[in-house]
Amino acid sequence: MISLNINDKNYHLEIEEDMPLLWVIREHIQLTGTKFSCGIGECGACTVHIDGEAMPSCQITAKEAEGRKITTIEGLADNNPVRLAWIEDEVPQCGYCHSGQIMRAVSFLAENPKPTDEDIDVEMSGNTCRCGTYQRIRRAIHSASEKMEKGGKS
Repeated sequence: MISLNINDKNYHLEIEEDMPLLWVIREHIQLTGTKFSCGIGECGACTVHIDGEAMPSCQITAKEAEGRKITTIEGLADNNPVRLAWIEDEVPQCGYCHSGQIMRAVSFLAENPKPTDEDIDVEMSGNTCRCGTYQRIRRAIHSASEKMEKGGKS
């Protein structure tokens, strides 16, 4: 039995301890916003927050996640400044990577609320966008930073 706290809800699951958290989230909890892509922690599509830190859920086992606070894209508030900026700046093209992009950006802005372009490029390099919307991603992160400065929270 594994007990997980995902999006402030407790789940008690009869699963293998070494099952990747990604599969627990998608297949057992049925939260499909967290995407599977590379399976080796390189692309960032499966990024979730674990205790507030952006991490690839394909590289963390259910056992390693037990007792920690897990947040998926579904757990972010609808009025989260990063989510709003992503919509307003029309960031997604195909959209597949963007839940992971948003999760990384939220965590990043919590640590660095006024990033430079270089800061953004370095931090977001762990998330691949096959459509190449990197300029829009950068613009949205700056927009979210401005929203946060004006009183919004990430």
